[in-house]
Amino acid sequence: MNRTGDKENKAGTPKERHRTGEKGRTGKIRRLSNPEAAAFAGQMAVLLKAGIPAVEGITLMYEDSEDAGERELLKRILDETAVTDSLSSAMEKQDVFPDYMVRMVRVGEQTGNLDTVMASLEEYYENEETFRREASDAVFYPLVLTCVMIAVVVVLVLQVMPVFEQVYRELGTEMTGFSLALKKAGDGIRTYSVSFLLILGAAVLIVFVSRRTEEGRMFWHNFGRHFKKFRKDYEMEDAWRFSGVMAMTLASGLTPEEGMDMAEDLVCEPSIIEKLEAVREDMTAGVPMAESLKKHRIFSGTYAKMALIGEKAGSLDRVLNQIAQMYRQESQERMERYISTVEPALVIILSALIGAVLLSVMLPLLGIISSL
Repeated sequence: MNRTGDKENKAGTPKERHRTGEKGRTGKIRRLSNPEAAAFAGQMAVLLKAGIPAVEGITLMYEDSEDAGERELLKRILDETAVTDSLSSAMEKQDVFPDYMVRMVRVGEQTGNLDTVMASLEEYYENEETFRREASDAVFYPLVLTCVMIAVVVVLVLQVMPVFEQVYRELGTEMTGFSLALKKAGDGIRTYSVSFLLILGAAVLIVFVSRRTEEGRMFWHNFGRHFKKFRKDYEMEDAWRFSGVMAMTLASGLTPEEGMDMAEDLVCEPSIIEKLEAVREDMTAGVPMAESLKKHRIFSGTYAKMALIGEKAGSLDRVLNQIAQMYRQESQERMERYISTVEPALVIILSALIGAVLLSVMLPLLGIISSL
């Protein structure tokens, strides 16, 4: 979808961005990704702020689109809107828009702030995609180094160790200890190489496929929770998401209680969910939200003080948006520190493994040669 006005350069042409509503091989319009959701919301925000009604805006987007899947999706929305006179209902019927996006559009229609909601949704999904890419990058580089490390060790065991074994035989002796264990491991890998490759390929395929489904992502999320470092990252991610969603809902005219309903739907970490339920109970008892957030350590330190001041000043939505950006920046810095720590550690481990393999055969070999 093309952007209009000053958003056009940021969004790019349809060929430069993901296609909204692009068909898969089955012919069914697939669920929108974060960039596609951001593109749709951004275009709608520009059109609505220009005074163009939602239906006319969808019509303009339909006429401007050159992609068949995108045009089909927009045509369905137009047909449904003509019946229901509701953009949110039309979006919900397509079953391709994120549930949170549909709910926020409905709020925008009810409060008359649809342009503001669309602009907020664009920022939200762009931030979601940025965070996802940063998290992927944090995993990618250590994963590549780990694969290189494994590949180097396998080559040493399969190719280098047999050469040393031949040298030992020519000198009238045999390998012992660690070098012999490595040699036998190499023989096992060589004998069952097909089985090892099939198992490795199946494992990689399972991980890849599971990361593309909601159930699979939840499985890996729950698995990561058993590690303190990852659990801390998850909690920070949820705090960032909670802050951003609350800022968006409050700016859209919702009450804090209604904002809490939507925010809880997007939080994954059980510890944060429990804390938010306690916050809701406090709010029901008349405790100010910012005070309860501090009490239950959703926010702490500077963030808690900012929320308290923002609530007293009547600008809690803007303050929460600032807190969300600060959380995202802090999370990015944690990832960068993680990468800067893991990469040297993996290099050291790789060097130590290579050194151990070579020394296990070189030192006995030098001893034999010196005794000749």
